[in-house]
Amino acid sequence: MSNEKSKNRQQKKDFEGLIKQLPDALEELTKSKTQITYLKGETIFKQGAFAPYVLYVVRGLIKVYLQTGFEKQINLSLAKTGDFLAFSSIFGENIHTYSAQAQKDSVICMIEKESLKTILLQNPEFALEVTSKNYRNERHLLEIIKNISYKQMRGKLASGLLYLSHEEFLKEDVFQYLTRQEIADFASISTESAIKFLKEFEKEKMIILKGRGIEITDRKKLETVSKTS
Repeated sequence: MSNEKSKNRQQKKDFEGLIKQLPDALEELTKSKTQITYLKGETIFKQGAFAPYVLYVVRGLIKVYLQTGFEKQINLSLAKTGDFLAFSSIFGENIHTYSAQAQKDSVICMIEKESLKTILLQNPEFALEVTSKNYRNERHLLEIIKNISYKQMRGKLASGLLYLSHEEFLKEDVFQYLTRQEIADFASISTESAIKFLKEFEKEKMIILKGRGIEITDRKKLETVSKTS
């Protein structure tokens, strides 16, 4: 029982962190917010479904992916604590253009689109911060297109590992939440190829494999592979 109370207090604290980001804000937002806990592996929303809310990750790790065919997908990104999902819905995009799944137990806040739009209009500093995050996401999507179009498999995997080991994910230790297939889907290569090249990268002393864990030991060399393969 005490663990449950502690968990509830933490959820409240995490949500209050969102409120503090938004000056005066959010009497309107707090009135319209709904929090939902998703267990590891649960789908948060599906590509093609109606998008009634903007979603804020109060706590957790979310896989964002594009369904490209039957049992085929491209993993686009990971959303962590403090990130928004379905943000484009406030600009009239009423259908989810990608799917989202909890990689670990996660708490999501559903925010009314009009409430968030009002907050953005009234708080330009916060709006600029959100816009900056969306710009970085856009750059990442362009990098994915480049990877798929021009890079060989080693380069694709190296790029995927560099993204997943980026500084913003260090606290999460994201590799423990990803299967080899999911890592392969971040690189747009087969699972078999991902396993093969991971072993090659380890032999070349760029990474160390520890069960599910992957430690990057030579980031510069991995960057070279990403750029030249």
